[in-house]
Amino acid sequence: MNGKREIITMTTRKRLKKVKVASLKWKEYDAEVSKRLLSRLKQGVTVWNKWRRKNPAAYIDLRGATLAGMDFSGVNLSEANLHSADLSGQNFDRANLSAADLYGANLQRTHLNGADLSGAYLSEADLNIATVNKADLTCADLSWAGMLLASFDGSNLTGASLEAAYMSDASFEGANFTAANLHSAIIQEANLSKVDLSEANLTGVSLVDTDLSGAKLNGCRIYGISAWNLNLEGTEQTSLVITPESEPIITVDNLEVAQFVYLLLNNPKIRDVIDTIAKKAVLILGRFTPERKAILDALREELRRLDYLPILFDFDKPSSRNLTETVSTLAHLARFVIADITDAKSIPQELQRIIPYLPSLPVQPIILDSQYEYAMFRDFLDYQWVLKPYRYRNREELLASLEANVITPAIVKAQQIEERRKAIEKQLAG
Repeated sequence: MNGKREIITMTTRKRLKKVKVASLKWKEYDAEVSKRLLSRLKQGVTVWNKWRRKNPAAYIDLRGATLAGMDFSGVNLSEANLHSADLSGQNFDRANLSAADLYGANLQRTHLNGADLSGAYLSEADLNIATVNKADLTCADLSWAGMLLASFDGSNLTGASLEAAYMSDASFEGANFTAANLHSAIIQEANLSKVDLSEANLTGVSLVDTDLSGAKLNGCRIYGISAWNLNLEGTEQTSLVITPESEPIITVDNLEVAQFVYLLLNNPKIRDVIDTIAKKAVLILGRFTPERKAILDALREELRRLDYLPILFDFDKPSSRNLTETVSTLAHLARFVIADITDAKSIPQELQRIIPYLPSLPVQPIILDSQYEYAMFRDFLDYQWVLKPYRYRNREELLASLEANVITPAIVKAQQIEERRKAIEKQLAG
């Protein structure tokens, strides 16, 4: 979890804690107090907001109330307890509902355009057919909320929780979901064009017939995702994490390929079809210390620029799985392997698993010029599909010469292997 997500998570906890504390301020519902508050509110937004300014610490307990019969646009109901309240069909445009408790509230057909709902507690709320465009829902809790046919175009849902939310046929065009939690959300026939889902948690999300054109999916967690018939035209897809948080990180750069890669890792029977897809995949091996990871990340970015599909696997993280088996499966996917053997630690074991058993897979080692290959590496040079290590002085030199001195030799070697195989098959057939 990076710093941005940690800050957002801490903010969410603080705001939701504030809501819960407010909700528990009175242990029992006081009907008379609620009645007086409702009466004052019905005097109009101007009167109400003036009173709120004079009584900023007043606890607003309107749980279960029905707010109807007037225009509530611009009303200040921040931190109010509106638990299970009925706000359906009303106009709350530009209203201040920050940190309000709207758990289980009826917001069907409610207008909340430009409203401040930051930190609001909307779990299990009914937002079906609601209009919530350009609203601030930063760190709001919308878990298990219903949003059928709702509109959230241009809204800010940064750090929001939408776990298990029902978002089918809804529109979120241009919305910001950065670092949001959409775990197990159901999204069908929705408009998510131009949304920013960077670093969002899409674990277990159901995405069907959804428009994600022009969206940003960089750094998303997509383990267990179900993606069918998506519009991904112009969509940014980089570093998609296909493994759960408890396992080593495996990233790919395509949402639809991601499902297939994970399936390959967990279903050996499907591995027979690898030859039909292994045209652009490149497996990158190396250490994940801060210094070495910077090199691996730079390699990945340059490979993307050259229209390859880099697969980067962190071997240093703990896992209950057999890592060498996982490496072997990923290697079957690749057109070739780039192995940074600088400060080699896990790589000797991984190469031992790959090289002797995959004679059709070129392996291009690279190493910092100031270092020497580990002792047993020279034995691998007896295998014709292992190229001589390319030595580089620094990251800049490596990237500048990557295509000529790393990629091209690997591709040439792959072509030579294919031609040799065809010649052998022709000879055997004759």
